[in-house]
Amino acid sequence: MSYRTRSSGSSSAARIIAVVADILAFIIILWILMYLLDANRANDFVQWVHDAATWLAGWSYDLFTFDAAWARVVAGYGLAAVVYLFIGHAIAGRIRR
Repeated sequence: MSYRTRSSGSSSAARIIAVVADILAFIIILWILMYLLDANRANDFVQWVHDAATWLAGWSYDLFTFDAAWARVVAGYGLAAVVYLFIGHAIAGRIRR
């Protein structure tokens, strides 16, 4: 296997990992925006985004205990989004090397 073929495969894998991390963070950020803009939670799409974001941020939600509900949502879900972006892009960068 030539170096060019292996490099191209690594680049593709790194790109896929970065895109997956971006999509996960996007779903979480979308829920934060929907929460802050008081989206209709009876809507199926809003409910799906909420369920997906809650599952993705299950480890960080309620980590902070602010008095305001909006601050808990922004901090808890926002932390998960930042971690997914950081770890996903760090792994992608290591694979590219």
